[in-house]
Amino acid sequence: MVADDPPHRESAGPRVPRNPTSRRRIETAVSRSSGVFGLVFGAQTLPVLLGQADQLAPVWFLLSSAAVYGGLLAAMVASVSKRGVRAVNSAVVVAWIVVMMTWPLAVTGSELVEDGRPWPWFLLTVATAAAAVAWPVWAATIALVAASLTYGIVRVTPSGGGAGVELVALDVVYALILGGTVLIIMTLLRHAAVSVDLAQATALDRYSTAVGQHATEVERVQVDAIVHDSVLTTLISAARATTPESESLAARMAADAMGYLREAASSPPDNATVPVSELAHRIRTVAPTLAAAFEIRDGRVEGADLSAQAAEAVYSAAVQAMVNSTQHAGAGADVARWLSIRGTEAGGITVEVGDTGVGFDVHAVPVARIGLRVSIIERVIQVGGNVEVDSAPGEGAVISITWPGPLVPDDGPREQQRSSTPDSKAGAALPAMVTDGQGGTP
Repeated sequence: MVADDPPHRESAGPRVPRNPTSRRRIETAVSRSSGVFGLVFGAQTLPVLLGQADQLAPVWFLLSSAAVYGGLLAAMVASVSKRGVRAVNSAVVVAWIVVMMTWPLAVTGSELVEDGRPWPWFLLTVATAAAAVAWPVWAATIALVAASLTYGIVRVTPSGGGAGVELVALDVVYALILGGTVLIIMTLLRHAAVSVDLAQATALDRYSTAVGQHATEVERVQVDAIVHDSVLTTLISAARATTPESESLAARMAADAMGYLREAASSPPDNATVPVSELAHRIRTVAPTLAAAFEIRDGRVEGADLSAQAAEAVYSAAVQAMVNSTQHAGAGADVARWLSIRGTEAGGITVEVGDTGVGFDVHAVPVARIGLRVSIIERVIQVGGNVEVDSAPGEGAVISITWPGPLVPDDGPREQQRSSTPDSKAGAALPAMVTDGQGGTP
């Protein structure tokens, strides 16, 4: 009934989502930061570019400036549109290196201004940042070193200003440090994003496993409840039937059992809802069909709709509570039974099934009995409800079923046991495995 868990799920490790949110956002932020960074440095470099224009070959000047500045504009557009980011930034890196390598061929004079640097120098960090955006770490590192050394070689030539070795070395080290810092920051951000995405994938994987386990547990509770309510109870009643009235009751229970099985085979859709008033009416109509008489204590019932699964759970648990009272609370005019249905302030419903029968000690109920634990308590808890059990030997029993369950600090149902012994504690918790019955020995 429940699909098996996927094999070797844990050994496969967490899977990165197809659309990793954190990595994608980091890449967008990095590319846009690089684009803005390039435009700002490009604007600052523009006066130097125009100041050196008269010392450069006109054709080379137009082509180099168009390639570099056009690449910077294209990188900004690509980062905003999120299209072709890597390709455009790769083009920026290549364009800068080509411009820097061909610089000596473009200078028309014997030498550039002595104190000036070639204008591509001011965009060196922009080029290395573009390499960090477009390429892997190892490739971006090679590009950083190659671009810095290319500038250093050009800078010592007469066309590059004929700078001294010490000044050139300082410029190269500065470029390496600044470009390396940008590369390290981008790498750390990417690694952090990958870690977040892996954590997200792991959490989703564990959540999926937990949902599967929860579905299995829900189905187990449902199957146990159906078997107990519909099959075992019917068989027990049929075995104990010695009078025409009891035989008629067993026949009706058998018909109901067949109906429960048919309903289990065709469960309602997950989004189906049932009005609270309709649920209350269904529970009330069951009471007159039982062998024992129940006093109907009507209360005001109105509120929001509840899911079909929750309605079925509350209905089945209430019916089981009434059946338990009929079977175990005892017979005779001195045993009173009642069914109380009322609304809650939260817009839900509370169903109370009580009797003044023989009662029972919740701590003495055999572990093998599953009626109270599965058919009532677990069934209601699975749909967000709560169950309170109040019983003691000789003092009857009251089972209160509430949906939705009250918001209490502790998890799980609140069960109580009355006791006349001085050393007993009121409100003692019902053991998790204590089951079956209400009113009498279950």
